[in-house]
Amino acid sequence: SDPLKCEFIFARIQEQWGGKYEFLLSCIGYCVGLGNVWRFPYLCYRNGGGVFLIPYFIMLFVTGVPLFLMELSLGQYGAAGPITVWKCCPLLKGIGIGMLCVSILVCLYYNVIIAWTFYYLGSSLQSPLPWSCDAVANVEWKPFHCWLSISNELHGTIQDCLVRGMLFYTFVCVSCSERVLGVVLSEGLNDPGPVRWPLALCLLAAWIIIFLCMLKGIRSSGKVVYVTATFPYFVLIVLIIRGATLEGSLQGIAFYLTPDWSRLANAQVWNDAASQVFYSLGIGVGGLLSMASYNKFDNNVIRDTLIITTGNCSTSFFAGFAIFSILGHMAWKKGVPVGEVADTGPGLAFVAYPEALALLPGSVFWSILFFLMLFMLGIDTLFGNMEGITTAVLDEFPHLRANTLHKSLFLGALCFCFYLMGLLLVTNGGIYWFTLIDSFSTSFGLIIITLFMCIGISFFYGVNQFCQDIIDMIRHCPPWCTKVLLYFKACWVFCTPFLLLFILTYIFIEMYRTPLKYGSYVYPLWGKALGVCMGATCCLQIPIWAIVAISKETGTLKEVSISTLSFCHCEVRFHLCNDLTNCRARTATAVSVLNIQHW
Repeated sequence: SDPLKCEFIFARIQEQWGGKYEFLLSCIGYCVGLGNVWRFPYLCYRNGGGVFLIPYFIMLFVTGVPLFLMELSLGQYGAAGPITVWKCCPLLKGIGIGMLCVSILVCLYYNVIIAWTFYYLGSSLQSPLPWSCDAVANVEWKPFHCWLSISNELHGTIQDCLVRGMLFYTFVCVSCSERVLGVVLSEGLNDPGPVRWPLALCLLAAWIIIFLCMLKGIRSSGKVVYVTATFPYFVLIVLIIRGATLEGSLQGIAFYLTPDWSRLANAQVWNDAASQVFYSLGIGVGGLLSMASYNKFDNNVIRDTLIITTGNCSTSFFAGFAIFSILGHMAWKKGVPVGEVADTGPGLAFVAYPEALALLPGSVFWSILFFLMLFMLGIDTLFGNMEGITTAVLDEFPHLRANTLHKSLFLGALCFCFYLMGLLLVTNGGIYWFTLIDSFSTSFGLIIITLFMCIGISFFYGVNQFCQDIIDMIRHCPPWCTKVLLYFKACWVFCTPFLLLFILTYIFIEMYRTPLKYGSYVYPLWGKALGVCMGATCCLQIPIWAIVAISKETGTLKEVSISTLSFCHCEVRFHLCNDLTNCRARTATAVSVLNIQHW
């Protein structure tokens, strides 16, 4: 027997969630992120208002929920991270490596959002708010045509006013948010400029918080989510109630939900619905798989899937009421259509919505509440992505997991490396690099990885075997679970791969004919090529590691798959042992039979 292998399995069993609520809250916190607040409402009004919910829920139940269940089940049954779990099929180990690459790119830019949130949260502790037009720094005085008071009807040019000694000035409100993001200080991707040290300090604080919260793995982050996963719901409810009392809020809600039935015939609407479901659930990044690997073997994964996906999508829908009720008030107060103040992404969270909150009485309080919510949403999602990276590495290098000091040093080094790389994103031109990584890190590469995961489980591993594994985990499987699995089986084999191919095709078409932009800035060809290389690096791991697996193994392809499959099943059975002491003894015995094909 292999003592190191025994220690790894024993340490893996010891590290489990403190309770089922920790897992549920961690997954809900991971899925309910910033995209639910700043992307879904915008997509809803852009794609036909309430009509958008039709393709959204179709895509949810045909693509989102089946893939979510597949990833949770794979992690829970394999009891391993995104790389090690593919010992069930070594040809597809590249899927796990690709997930790791995607997670690295996401973590690189996602914590920058938390750094922005810190900066805005600190700036909210003053009155007037720095981004309001009441702040002196945001006012620029410019000469303007004067209006002569004779009969209240005559008006002239600046020259007329100069002749009469009546040159007037008017003020223009300049966006503080654009100065914070550095847009006005950089010419583009090739002009990053110096590091903005206030943001660099905020980024350092964000990574320190991530390090401390994850220092003891899921035993520490599992406790933090009791606050971070529930607080955003409290804030959303408060914002909805406050928004409902404002003038113009009904116009904002009408703008959000007014149906445009003709939009159902537009392919972009269906692509936006599928993409939103896909990205908001966090599928294919490895975070879900890693968090599920710490579950008890007999956890009801189907029940958890339905709870988490329903909670996530309901949050997206209700967040729209909190957003558009206050944006409607802002439009009413400015006397402009709601469409002129609505935005998506960082433009909504750090420009439009803060300016809308600045118009409310008690704006400091509402601003603090809003940015606290953004911080909680962001940090939960980052927990999941970081868990995907750490679990993948610790499973591949078991000695790090067995030694607490080595594990802490690895986590500290990982966070510090991310901080150093993230400094590029807090320069004057950092927003351009941020947008580039955001656009391509979860683009076609992630879709290809998920497509191969679905195909690999359905056809290489076997969809019938996979469904039987789920039934084995649940043990006392209720009758409804068995019936629901028939539906999921049909999705995994037919519907989900087809829809993933549809999304992938649409992404490539849009990538070819649409230039990448941030505001009025159009990215150069070399910048777009760099983004394509990011996505390609992630998905190319699949063929690279398949070739490595074929070159290293002996025998036929089928024999290799069966041998490795048996290894995976053998290792999983350790979860059935509740007595850890007895399990340690059984581990040594079990390791000696790993080469038996049918254990």
